[in-house]
Amino acid sequence: MTQRRGTPPGDRGRQAPPRAGAPRSATGRPAAGAGRPTRQPRPSGSAPSGRTSAAARPAGGRGASGGSATGRPATSKGSAGRARTTRDPRGATQGRPPRQAGRPAGPGTASSAPSRPAKARPAKARKGGSGGGKPPRSKPLSLGVDHPRRRARFLMIAICCVFSLFAVQLLRIQGVESSAVSAAALGSRTQKVTIPAQRGDIVDTDGVVLADSVDRRNVTGDPLAMAEYHKTVNGKRTQVGLSGAAADLAPLLGVKAADLLDVLNKAAAKDSRFTYLAKDIAPTQWRSIESLGIPGVFSERTVRREYPQGTSTAPLVGWVNSDGKPGGGIEQLFNSALDGKPGLHVYERARDGSPIASGEGTDEPAVPGQSVKLTIDNDLQWYAQNILAQRVQETDGLSGDVVVLDVKTGKVRAAASYPSFDPSNMRSADGYLQLRPFTEVYEPGSTSKVITMAAALEQGVVTPTTPVTVPPTLERAGRPFRDSSPHGTLNLTTAGVLAQSSNIGTVLIGEKFSPEVFRQYASKFGLGQTTGVGFPGESRGIMAPASQWKGDQRYTVLFGQGLAGTAIQQASVFQTIANGGVRQPVQLLEGIDDGDGGWEKPADDRTPQRVIQTDTASQLTRMMQSVVGEGGTATQAAVPGYQVAGKTSTAQRYDSELGRYDGTTASFIGYAPANDPRYVVAVTVQRPRKGTYGGAVAGPVFSKVMSFALQQARIPPTTGGPGPYPMTAPTAPSSSPSSSPSPSSSASREKR
Repeated sequence: MTQRRGTPPGDRGRQAPPRAGAPRSATGRPAAGAGRPTRQPRPSGSAPSGRTSAAARPAGGRGASGGSATGRPATSKGSAGRARTTRDPRGATQGRPPRQAGRPAGPGTASSAPSRPAKARPAKARKGGSGGGKPPRSKPLSLGVDHPRRRARFLMIAICCVFSLFAVQLLRIQGVESSAVSAAALGSRTQKVTIPAQRGDIVDTDGVVLADSVDRRNVTGDPLAMAEYHKTVNGKRTQVGLSGAAADLAPLLGVKAADLLDVLNKAAAKDSRFTYLAKDIAPTQWRSIESLGIPGVFSERTVRREYPQGTSTAPLVGWVNSDGKPGGGIEQLFNSALDGKPGLHVYERARDGSPIASGEGTDEPAVPGQSVKLTIDNDLQWYAQNILAQRVQETDGLSGDVVVLDVKTGKVRAAASYPSFDPSNMRSADGYLQLRPFTEVYEPGSTSKVITMAAALEQGVVTPTTPVTVPPTLERAGRPFRDSSPHGTLNLTTAGVLAQSSNIGTVLIGEKFSPEVFRQYASKFGLGQTTGVGFPGESRGIMAPASQWKGDQRYTVLFGQGLAGTAIQQASVFQTIANGGVRQPVQLLEGIDDGDGGWEKPADDRTPQRVIQTDTASQLTRMMQSVVGEGGTATQAAVPGYQVAGKTSTAQRYDSELGRYDGTTASFIGYAPANDPRYVVAVTVQRPRKGTYGGAVAGPVFSKVMSFALQQARIPPTTGGPGPYPMTAPTAPSSSPSSSPSPSSSASREKR
């Protein structure tokens, strides 16, 4: 038999006999525990099973004796050796031995006295008991959150939730949205680089390049990748970082290492992975930089526009801005043909920006632009530009221009404009950047007298030899008109009036036909309208209808005041006369590259127009030959070995900034050889301070440019042919208009 802990061997198996007359409850039922066999009381020296004896408890209870009056062992509240009780599965109260159980009691304790057997007493019904003889229910064991089993269960649920989320995400990525996710990942690695298109060339009539494009490079840097730059120093692989990269790059870029390092450090401080290290370098420079093997250093391909002829063609050809947009001239006029279609390079790149060799990539090649061929002769253009610049500087002029037209075709062989600029360095350009012959408007003055003479000859009111009496002054529209130099009454022919550029004589001839007739001929010659070339900024000039002319304008327009035009319009007037009265449309484009080595001329709906009869044109030519001859106003415009026909002009210049007339416009327009014209040359100098008249200021430029053009074209000198008409009449005709001298001191605005 198994011995219980703490039970004396002699007490094993003892049970207390049932007591008679066990108490009952008020209902008559036995009290809880009644009728149930109880254990026999054990001797006082041993503790009953499940109870703690007084001897086993430490001293300090309620009394010196170890039990209470009821026979239950006395306990002391708050005692450290207090027995704790629990219920066994059957509902019996069991005593839990104290932690200090078994310690010997001290002297004087109750346990030292002889123990008496405890009397059995009826069990009391517990509070809340059923009172029906059923054993009380045991209280379930409580498991808190900190219980190991509970924690394990919670942890398992959490792990399952996390793995469920992983599974759902994996299903979404690999199944439902696999294409979108894959595309997003590829997009994060994909880099797109625009491949600049090569802009078409601009060439002259002989194929000489006036503008072309060259490949250039922009150098970029990734400071984070460059910080990992390693190189061999004293035989050892060393990380030199940004400072080492800047030191190696600086000599190749032509900058100071400290400045370059400062740029890299600033970018690195911002966590930027992109910064420009240099722009617009040659491809050979980039190859030297690339050979260094510095990580994070890359290049952008770009195109730079170059102009080999420099300032001589700048206003004509125009320029291209840094963003590739044309800024004027031919570049803007034919931009649709010159501008190509950029390509696209797509590749995958690693974190350091380097291309992934095995990655996906596509290339869409760039389509180059078409080249444009002009009617310009580069040699003639260069010569005209330089002679003009020299003359403007000599006369302390404000500006000037030269136009050279082919008489038979209307092609522009030269269009010079001064001051000019360097189209390769637009940051230094200032002032007027447009081509003056097409865009600058001014009152032409006496060069327009040829329109008055053409209308008079066509209308039959005069002939080249008709005598004209020219008085010292002429009163018209309430004001006096004078010539440039004082004179008495002159007996001139119509040719003499034109040769000596007499304003009074021109008014006397022009008033023989209506203002509407003059306006009609001026329009047929091209005044008041653009040339049709479409040059950027081209002006149509100012030519009001005759019905809107006021005051003396009906007379001033006859000698080129009160109307305005451009140099290209004035040159076209003389081209019409030199071409036998037929006005050819001004031509600036020879053709556009057709891709097969040829040149295709775009459709042009402009057609040649007859303005005056051939005989009228011939008469005007002979009349203008006297201008450069002895007694004419432009002897300095003569070209040795060639007959020249032309006309001077010295008009008051209107300054729009000042809002008044200031200085003069000196010009000369003519053509040669007079008997078989090949070229028209128009020269204009604005506001010369050292010189006044067109013959003296512009005449020398005409002579040099025309001589160069004729010799370059191998035109033989002219001999023979009809000479000029006489300028003076033997006697004054009685029918010629005349006028008495006016006391007014007003002078004509047009001089010579």
